[in-house]
Amino acid sequence: MQTRRLWLVLALVMAASFAALGLMGRQIHREAPPMPEAVVRADGSVLFSRDDIEQGRLAWQSMGGMQVGSIWGHGGYLAPDWSADWLHREAVALLDLWAGRERGMPFASLDAEAQAALTSRLTREIRTNSYDPAAGSITVSDDRAAAIMAVAGHYERLLGDDPTMTPLREQYAIADNAVPDAGRRADIAAFYFWTAWAAGTDRPGDSVTYTNNWPHEPLIGNTATTPNVMWSVLSVVLLVAGIGALVWHHARTRQEDAPVPPTADPLLSLRPTPSMRATRKYFVTVIGLFLAQVTLGALTAHYAVEGHDFYGIPLSQLLPYAVTRTWHTQLAVFWIATAWLATGLYIAPAVSGHEPRFQRLGVNVLWAALVLVVVGSLAGEWLGVQQAFDLETNWWFGHQGWEYVDLGRFWQILLFVGLMLWLVLVGRALWPALKVPSESRPVLWILFLSTVAIGLFYAAGFMWGKHTHISMVEYWRWWVVHLWVEGFFEVFATAVVSLIFVRLGLVRAATANAAVLAGTIVFLTGGVLGTAHHWYFSGTPVSVIAVGAVFSALEVVPLALVGAEAFETYRHTKAAPWVQAYRWPILFFVAVSFWNLLGAGVFGFLINPPISLYYVQGLNLTANHGHAALFGVYGMLGIGLMLFCLRGLLHRGWSDGLLRTAFWALNAGLAMMTFLSLFPAGAVQAWASICYGLWYARSAELVHSPLMETLVWMRVPGDIVFSAGALVLALFVWRLIRGGSRAGKVQAVPAE
Repeated sequence: MQTRRLWLVLALVMAASFAALGLMGRQIHREAPPMPEAVVRADGSVLFSRDDIEQGRLAWQSMGGMQVGSIWGHGGYLAPDWSADWLHREAVALLDLWAGRERGMPFASLDAEAQAALTSRLTREIRTNSYDPAAGSITVSDDRAAAIMAVAGHYERLLGDDPTMTPLREQYAIADNAVPDAGRRADIAAFYFWTAWAAGTDRPGDSVTYTNNWPHEPLIGNTATTPNVMWSVLSVVLLVAGIGALVWHHARTRQEDAPVPPTADPLLSLRPTPSMRATRKYFVTVIGLFLAQVTLGALTAHYAVEGHDFYGIPLSQLLPYAVTRTWHTQLAVFWIATAWLATGLYIAPAVSGHEPRFQRLGVNVLWAALVLVVVGSLAGEWLGVQQAFDLETNWWFGHQGWEYVDLGRFWQILLFVGLMLWLVLVGRALWPALKVPSESRPVLWILFLSTVAIGLFYAAGFMWGKHTHISMVEYWRWWVVHLWVEGFFEVFATAVVSLIFVRLGLVRAATANAAVLAGTIVFLTGGVLGTAHHWYFSGTPVSVIAVGAVFSALEVVPLALVGAEAFETYRHTKAAPWVQAYRWPILFFVAVSFWNLLGAGVFGFLINPPISLYYVQGLNLTANHGHAALFGVYGMLGIGLMLFCLRGLLHRGWSDGLLRTAFWALNAGLAMMTFLSLFPAGAVQAWASICYGLWYARSAELVHSPLMETLVWMRVPGDIVFSAGALVLALFVWRLIRGGSRAGKVQAVPAE
């Protein structure tokens, strides 16, 4: 009865959450910043056409898009945020033009009274909305047009091979002549202008810009709005109240005694089926992709001090920052997802005791397809950044320019086809267990439904086209990044881990059922609508701030008890002598709990309230959260799941000593990266953003200051320790593979 009520609550939560998410999407679409047919001077002469802006966006995507700087705060951290940078440069150009013409000196040389007068005039000039819906045009004054063309010229020279811009290109880690085509460079400048226009222009009938006054830019009066502050305060209140309610509920809930564990390892009798054995190549692939990602991460980080070289070796023409950062982020998703997909293929026959016909063939075909997608998409991204494609071909086969969804549309389609094949393979292997009444049936259904969601929700990446409004691209992109990667994959992993502990006899099936269902409800209650915190400043209405602030706070609430969860998980290693064989896989799950609290909880909530994100979006505090949460939670979880599967597949060469070294090196290295480099660098930038504006926090002046470059070098010790852990983990897997398969006598048996 209790399980039935939980299913009903889960269904209601999902229905209400996705209905609200759909309504938010409709409102974002209706209130997004207008895309003009033309930007014109007062005399009607055209500065930019709609085609210039749209082709500029495609050209920006082809050079790496969000991997080279950012737009509206989303993207890379080394080059500027182009929206904030343009806005500041245009403001300064206007002020200097007026000061020179009227006072005969630069704006910076004026007295405070004269500066205040010109700044007030600038605010009116920039913030006044001159968009005419009937004509579809934005009209600018002749003075502003002159400033716009001066700033456009700066970017055209920056993206070309002008030798005077070489030092700045190196500081931004942009390769020389990154965009050889002069027409593309001019169009990119037009796109940058439009994003800055939206960030500096008030909505009709309002005193808030299309991006909710983001970025912080004192020169034009872009400061935090009242709703930004109020909803931030409410989010903190809700967090405290939610934690209090959760702790009260946990205290009043009767805790069941742990079951008496079996006298021997129940999985010793498990004989891997042919399709289960075929998953070994997936785990070898995981290690290869992981090592490649770590190597590219070190190279990408080094570009922060030598933008064109790696310890004096000129690499930027062959492997520019745009490529290394793209591959680094893409490979993180690829190797973690591969570990989880392989776990599903391994677990499904193990819990059902059923090996469908041609299952092994399907597993092998899927692996080949995944390798094709990985290699093909990475090659396409390199060719795109090298400007080898026209813009149409680049969109299909090259670099889409959207962080974490960089691969070309053709490769996206192939990946989706692969996910559909995975869904079929896992589903048909699980189906016999779903039909048979058993104590584990609710968890099996959660596993199956999350498998369906993983397969289908990647389709959100197809909801935008080449010319879809960027606000809607961001809406759908975060469905893929937040809901697909951080949402349903996590539910899937929770169900798999629970099934493993039930099969080992360390957790009662009834307890696992209730825990998984309740955990899914709590997680998705905040998680689905919590997606909105990514959209605060992406040309969205103020209602997005309200929803995002409230539900992203609720996302953090369950993490208050993560210490108790970690302790319970750790206790499993003490349950019986034979459990020591699983000590290090279980400890990787304990690490997941630790990094969930620190990386997703502490570091996440540090930046999630609207008032915080207003100042730090696009700074290293975001990277700090991303590293600690993506690897600390999802990476550690993927490694833990991989180790459990490998324990069932291979045993000769299993070395607790190597796993101990890998475990502590990976965790220590990640901690050193965050606390010695990323967090302090983000704190320095946050101070600069609050005091002077986001443009300064991302400027070459600050990013390449002695303090910030020292903090980049402080990352090296952590990188070395982390890389050592990755190499030791690779050595462990290599020894297992050499050791051969585990011998067993009994076929896989279904879950009880």
